[in-house]
Amino acid sequence: MKKIAIINQKGGTGKTTTAVNLGKGMADRGKKTLLIDVDPQGNLVTWFECDYERSLYHLLVDDETPEDCIVEIEDNLHLLPSDEATAQAEKILTGKTSRETILKRRLSGLDSYDAVILDCPPSLSLLNQNALVYAKTAYIPVSMDYLAVVGVKNILKNIKRINDLLEHDVEVGLVIPTFFDIRTNQSKEILETLKKHFDSKVTEPIRTNVRLSESASYNQSIFDFAPNSHGAEDYEKLVERVIEDE
Repeated sequence: MKKIAIINQKGGTGKTTTAVNLGKGMADRGKKTLLIDVDPQGNLVTWFECDYERSLYHLLVDDETPEDCIVEIEDNLHLLPSDEATAQAEKILTGKTSRETILKRRLSGLDSYDAVILDCPPSLSLLNQNALVYAKTAYIPVSMDYLAVVGVKNILKNIKRINDLLEHDVEVGLVIPTFFDIRTNQSKEILETLKKHFDSKVTEPIRTNVRLSESASYNQSIFDFAPNSHGAEDYEKLVERVIEDE
């Protein structure tokens, strides 16, 4: 089972967009996929406009089972939702022993999925630490601005800390250039910088495409909203690469 944390400590890098379209693309290929909304902003809940009774808060704090908290979006695509209560859960967990491993322990019996994708908040938080301890690999979306590159450096430090202190083995799987504009030197320079540091882990870039932002307002993946767009083409390539890495 793939366990993927989509993470960058800078906001606005396309984490949720990547989680949605990677999850949907894998589900469309028959891969049973679970999305976990780790962000208290609940962006995945908003994107899919789904109803739910229990959330990540209830899993972490009230010892509810994963099955009681997960909702079905469509065939092969499920969601463990989050909302503002998750921020309160983080405060409660701060006083617990082994607090960085609580999510991993709560999900320990969850083995019916081909992939679990965690959409992480843009912060150095206990929630992110829990996501990284559960995950086997981290995918880092990087928008084409220099502050996003700084966010990459910060998350690499966090991953190293978790691996060293908690004897965990999460690794950087893919670095995903987002908001790539072929017309600008800045996009080209940042892409080259990423390739210099991460080599083959850098995927083909996700080009700037208005259809990607529009798809969220229609509560659809890019594959449903604009299947012939550049955004759909680029995320199609990402899905294929992830599946080929199995």
